[in-house]
Amino acid sequence: MNKDLLEKRPHLIPSLIATAMLLGALADLPYGYYQLLRFVVCGVAGYVAYTAYNWQKMWAVWLFGFIAVLFNPVIPIHLSREIWQVVDVVCALMFLAMAFLLKKPSESLQQKEESETANNKTP
Repeated sequence: MNKDLLEKRPHLIPSLIATAMLLGALADLPYGYYQLLRFVVCGVAGYVAYTAYNWQKMWAVWLFGFIAVLFNPVIPIHLSREIWQVVDVVCALMFLAMAFLLKKPSESLQQKEESETANNKTP
């Protein structure tokens, strides 16, 4: 991977790790794996939400904030295995899609948005 790609998409590698772990959860694994999965997915979803917030992509903040709450390890949400398998696949697809769709706005676009925001605050 080149450095430019990781600068535009710093969430790429964590998102791919979360995707792989979520798809791995479809297998019959020991309970410890699912506990680790909660920590990893919650952390990566929080990181993606934070990154999206910095880039002012509020739809992604809400989406990955919800995923972080769903997978939180502190107050776990208990669902049946069949429901978790569907949730795991859907979340894996979301992480995979965001790994490539969500990218850092170009500097000129970011400066334009900041100047528009500053202009809107001026009376």
